[in-house]
Amino acid sequence: MLHRLFIIILLVLGGFLSKQVYAQQVQGAVIGGLNLSQVDGDEIFGFNKFGANVGLAAVAPLGKNFNFSLETIFSQKGSYQGKQYNDVDSAGNVTTGEYNLTLNYLEVPFLVFYNDKDVIAGGAGFSYGRLVGIKEYEHGRQIESTTVNGGPYNKNDFSILADVRFRIYKKFKLNVRYAYSLTKIRTREFENLLGETWERKQYNNVISFRLLYMFNEKTALTDTRN
Repeated sequence: MLHRLFIIILLVLGGFLSKQVYAQQVQGAVIGGLNLSQVDGDEIFGFNKFGANVGLAAVAPLGKNFNFSLETIFSQKGSYQGKQYNDVDSAGNVTTGEYNLTLNYLEVPFLVFYNDKDVIAGGAGFSYGRLVGIKEYEHGRQIESTTVNGGPYNKNDFSILADVRFRIYKKFKLNVRYAYSLTKIRTREFENLLGETWERKQYNNVISFRLLYMFNEKTALTDTRN
């Protein structure tokens, strides 16, 4: 239901923007970068999971200093913790505290930017992500029941975004982005050695560092440097 609403919003925005940017310049971008991520609520702390963030973007003007950006991104998120100890549980299984979760998403972020003199731009927006791949390991062993269709992770991830990008050389821009899930990706129950249990809702928490190469971009800066 939520992803259908998201598609409807995109279609409405697309119709509005097509009128606003008619006969104006629409730019494109190739994107490549790195995610540093963690999953809030999994009892593991730190942006220790590395993943890819690659894709394409279209950028359309909304006025003199504002732009609208629509992207298609492959984004890897998750959580990671190395070996913490070496023990054996009551069933004879070796436990180490290791944890490795990889969540692969196809995402459609859309943002509105304020562009300052074609040098720096800051923006905010939202993103819809569809889970297309997943692997989860605990104590060095893969959890076979964790799958895209079988759960326990939600297939849909809605996130809020904050974004800053700097021109570093001609048509190359450095981009730093922060994303946080608006809806939970999972609810999990934990248990300690004393048998005490508790439940936590989990959310993706991601910092991205990306390089953008712009196409069809004509600014005072690029015109004088080319």
